[in-house]
Amino acid sequence: MAHAQKVHLVGGPLILAYMDKSGKITVDQVASGFGMSKTQLAETAGLARETLYRLERSRGTKTQNRLREMLEIISLVTEWAGGKEQAMAWYRAQPLPAFGGRTAEALVKDGKAAAVRDYLDHMALGGFA
Repeated sequence: MAHAQKVHLVGGPLILAYMDKSGKITVDQVASGFGMSKTQLAETAGLARETLYRLERSRGTKTQNRLREMLEIISLVTEWAGGKEQAMAWYRAQPLPAFGGRTAEALVKDGKAAAVRDYLDHMALGGFA
């Protein structure tokens, strides 16, 4: 339970906007909130397309964790990026020098969301890339 509380605090209101009453991220809301199809969202999150079209799979632990990681990182950069759409564009396209020019999207797909969050925390505290 402590982890769930931490996630809500880290993700802030952005991630909460996409959760249903049971605390699950709603795929349809995320896709429409970012102007994407489910297929585009699956690609962005590094998931198989079918995963987001099947309710039981979209509510599974792996899928929910990947979507949560993506939304947490986007939430962290939303303010300085100028909005959630710009934050999504940054997430998908901005090369990160500290990671050999890989994007946050590529890193999350490879299971390195924690490293991206640590990097963003470091930058927020005035660190250098």
